[in-house]
Amino acid sequence: MVAFSDGVIAIAITLLVLEIRPPHDTRHLLHGLATLWPSYLAYVVTFMLIGQVWANHHIMFDHIRSADRVVLFLNTLLLMDIAFLPFAASVLAEAFREGHGQRTAVVLHGTAFELLAVLFNVIWWYAGRDRRLLTDTIDSTSVAAISRRFRLALVWLATGTVLGALLPALGVAVFTAFILYYWFPIAGEIRAAKCRHDRGNQK
Repeated sequence: MVAFSDGVIAIAITLLVLEIRPPHDTRHLLHGLATLWPSYLAYVVTFMLIGQVWANHHIMFDHIRSADRVVLFLNTLLLMDIAFLPFAASVLAEAFREGHGQRTAVVLHGTAFELLAVLFNVIWWYAGRDRRLLTDTIDSTSVAAISRRFRLALVWLATGTVLGALLPALGVAVFTAFILYYWFPIAGEIRAAKCRHDRGNQK
């Protein structure tokens, strides 16, 4: 399941570059390349956000020992949302390039990632309920730490989406700050990884 998910994520993140189309007027190539800045912005922000999704997906499923049909269904919904992201990025770039519809574009973009955050939280809650789908290498403190981080993503992305509806540039800035913050590891991830390492040494 994780391998299939990696494949979908890899395809989605690669398709993002197709939105960046070369300028037709090569006589003023530098100017043409400069005017593509909305495409560069949408590409970088969405690429890094999908990268966050990929990293957190691995962190989550490192601690889930098995997936039943509910987890498979929820993960399918998550992948369906990820496959939609290149379109959301294209809409965002076009809106900023044309100067119209930026609020709607940022809300669309933010809503797509907010749905991902919701699905992450639901999968993690379902797998962690009574610890029936979790591995024995993660303790309750680490479970709680990961849960808090997933819940924070809900609030952070929702805030960026609402602010983007009022001031599009501010919404994009909030998403960018989200990217920077979420690349830092948390204690729960480190503790669980150390536990696995110690068990491997004991064997």
